[in-house]
Amino acid sequence: MIIGDKNLGMLESFSYMPVQDFGNAFSTFIAQNFGAKKEDRIRQGIRSAFLVSFFFCLAVSLLVCIFARPLMQIFVSADETQIIEAGVHYLRIEGSCYFGIGILFLLYGLYRAIARPGMSVVLTVISLGTRVLLAYTLSMVPWIGVTGIWLSVPIGWALADLTGIFVYRRLNRRRCATKPVS
Repeated sequence: MIIGDKNLGMLESFSYMPVQDFGNAFSTFIAQNFGAKKEDRIRQGIRSAFLVSFFFCLAVSLLVCIFARPLMQIFVSADETQIIEAGVHYLRIEGSCYFGIGILFLLYGLYRAIARPGMSVVLTVISLGTRVLLAYTLSMVPWIGVTGIWLSVPIGWALADLTGIFVYRRLNRRRCATKPVS
């Protein structure tokens, strides 16, 4: 058994599932206000959603990092010390960056809401593509090894987040520039 991939995946899902659902609710909020052309509410909603998501993810990150060992022991027998150590290391690396996936879920919801679902696909490709490329590349570096695989996940989230924020800001600037002056 390699760290218990299925079990870690389940643990991760429980860790950031609420943020995924929050992203879906955020999408509905943005879509309603986008249709009603209530740009001030959209801006306020974006700020509030990002703050709430960030702080929720920060709290979950702290819990996962602090309780990584007991969480691993739910799924792995206590005598499997090497597996537990590897899992704890993994959880502390990825778990400390859950705000990255929280922001990404909000960006997915935002782009669905403003009728640009293709951008969600682009962000997914950036996130997953980066992970695959970096996991392969970093794991080949002897002093990084398997840790590189785990680092690739939050790096992928960060690159997708930065791309999503950059594109949204450009779209917003362009929309403001073409808005008629009253």
